[in-house]
Amino acid sequence: MPELFSTDADLDRLPTDQDLARLQFTTLLYYLHCTNPDNGLVRDKTEPKAPASIAAIGMALATIPVVVERGIIIREFAAKITRDRLRFLMACPQGPEPDSSGYKGFFYHFLDIETGRRVWQCELSTIDSAFLFAGALTCATYFDEASADEAEIRRLATALYERADWRWACNIGPTLTHGWRPESGFIPYRWRGYDEGLLLYILGLGSPTYPLPRESFAAYTETYEWRNIYGRELLYSGPLFTHQFSHMWIDFRGIRDDFMRRHDSDYFENTRHATYVQQEYAIRNPMGFAGYGEHCWGFTACDGPGWGKRTIDGIEREFFDYVARGAPFGPDDGTVAPWVVVASLPFAPEIVVPTVRNFARMDLGMTRLYGFKPSFNLTNAVEDNSTGCWISPYHFGIDQGPVVLMIENYRTGLIWNIVRRCGPIVAGLRRAGFTGGWL
Repeated sequence: MPELFSTDADLDRLPTDQDLARLQFTTLLYYLHCTNPDNGLVRDKTEPKAPASIAAIGMALATIPVVVERGIIIREFAAKITRDRLRFLMACPQGPEPDSSGYKGFFYHFLDIETGRRVWQCELSTIDSAFLFAGALTCATYFDEASADEAEIRRLATALYERADWRWACNIGPTLTHGWRPESGFIPYRWRGYDEGLLLYILGLGSPTYPLPRESFAAYTETYEWRNIYGRELLYSGPLFTHQFSHMWIDFRGIRDDFMRRHDSDYFENTRHATYVQQEYAIRNPMGFAGYGEHCWGFTACDGPGWGKRTIDGIEREFFDYVARGAPFGPDDGTVAPWVVVASLPFAPEIVVPTVRNFARMDLGMTRLYGFKPSFNLTNAVEDNSTGCWISPYHFGIDQGPVVLMIENYRTGLIWNIVRRCGPIVAGLRRAGFTGGWL
């Protein structure tokens, strides 16, 4: 793919609305290039032979209204693509067998991209299934015309969501478990305390078939941590993606649950504070990593240089592989993720835009196929590339969606406006105690 910007002057003016549209388009191409056309399954990452990721499939579904509204694929054909993907997912085997695609309506984290069956003895994942359901419901709400294809989308997406047994996934406890394996049973971790699980509970509460009890949301929020960090009062979670993923679908501006009412805030404003905390951490740079500063930040779950230690400028540094990095309490190894900064556009554009401009001046792929490389580490020097530092060799399906969806929400509010009309999500918000604003 040719460069989209050709001169230093072009880079100095970045990013205009047109530039964001181009970044959105190149990022979106991941879901067109890395999807199996036979069944609609989306590769987890660009590494050859990588399996499908159920979360990436959900995000791909959520981007379909963007594809249509931006004139990339006409509505009629986008509906057929959506219909066929949902047909395949509904036909995937569900059961306790270790080689099925899922159980009790939930899906395994990774699936064989040809057969749709479980790989790697991975877990049945409640959160990754939630991203799938959210994407499917987005399409069910968007495709609201009377054609046979759009009617089938609504039927299939509703059936996919409504067969999930949220009560079973609680395993006789007040909160949702992270998942289950046929070999060993439920994973001993639960969704408690603030994180991307907010979306999970809203979907579970809104189910008309196996809904979570109202008290499950209270159990989720009872371990929230309200903190003062750098003079900002906020609900704490370290990795930035945990503040963003629920917001890809839900417009939290002005709507509040009991916890946010007590703190005179809302989740949107909270994410704005979290974005500023990340920038401030990079400015302070307590561990002295290379490159950190006002226009170089973004700490989240992402790829890294790999496990190991190196002595750099007399300091022993420990580097990680794929982990959930966070600010200001770590873990941190000098790795920065441009995609999570772009996904903060709706919350703090005044600090995101200059940071994106800085990243654009670096050789991080903004103007090339799939957009920004997902992560880089200026402290970890590498001699055999143009930047002289470690850069992730792959793009990941779950990093592309936030860029596409949050650029669109920043520009037009498209996904937020669609989801405002989504009955199950609206019902889930109300059962969780949200009031005010557009509700």
